Amino acid sequence: MSEWFIELLVVIFCIGGVEGLQTCIVALLSRWFKHAAQSYIKVPFFGPVSYLTLAVLPFCVVFAVLWAVYRQSKFSWIAQDILGIALIITVLQIVHVPNLKVGTVLLGCAFLYDIFWVFVSKKLFHESVMIVVARGDKSGEDGIPMLLKIPRMFDPWGGFSIIGFGDILLPGLLITFSLRYDWLAKKRIRAGYFLWAMFAYGLGLLITYVALNLMDGHGQPALLYIVPFTLGTFLSLGKKRGELGILWSSGQPERECPHVRLGQTHAPNE
Repeated sequence: MSEWFIELLVVIFCIGGVEGLQTCIVALLSRWFKHAAQSYIKVPFFGPVSYLTLAVLPFCVVFAVLWAVYRQSKFSWIAQDILGIALIITVLQIVHVPNLKVGTVLLGCAFLYDIFWVFVSKKLFHESVMIVVARGDKSGEDGIPMLLKIPRMFDPWGGFSIIGFGDILLPGLLITFSLRYDWLAKKRIRAGYFLWAMFAYGLGLLITYVALNLMDGHGQPALLYIVPFTLGTFLSLGKKRGELGILWSSGQPERECPHVRLGQTHAPNE
């Protein structure tokens, strides 16, 4: 990757990070500043914007710009993770998986994509393309910003443990789908799908970490382990509970129409 392309990715990441950060902060502060959150002003090119958003936006812009300027510093990973997490939360709020069929196709394609660019590409290009891109090898930069990173604990060589946005967002779409289904079906936490999907995702990450250590630190495609656990758990539970057909096609629990119930109530009086 060339240096200008890395700089372009940094700009795109900052724009997305600003949007995500201001969305999350406004959502939190709107509980205490309801009037400012519900009062709007018309801004050219953007339309109606709340006063609370206008108050929060400068802070978010300065935060992202400071990270971009000092991203090579020792503790810049903290700001990068904050921007990244806010962006991920915002995307998961906007993008919805309509049913389990779409989620299965999406995760299945991502599963094969991850394996190809980590393992198969090494045989074709003599190095793992995904790992080279993530670390920023040969670019003179610190890798692409579209990932979360944290310093390795108790590692004499230092460095960072990293996970790409795709390894969080794509399974996250299925997990948020499970949460929406549980809400619509009014399921309790243990009887629903969200808790078990989260547990499966965590277990997949744990297996990824174990594989990383068994492979002497060689980068692993996280979706190779996360997808079978997350998707497999969802499919198994749906089959066991007899709800797989609904999850697969409509993605919403069957609910009785209130007009039908109202008609049944008034039928004896007619």
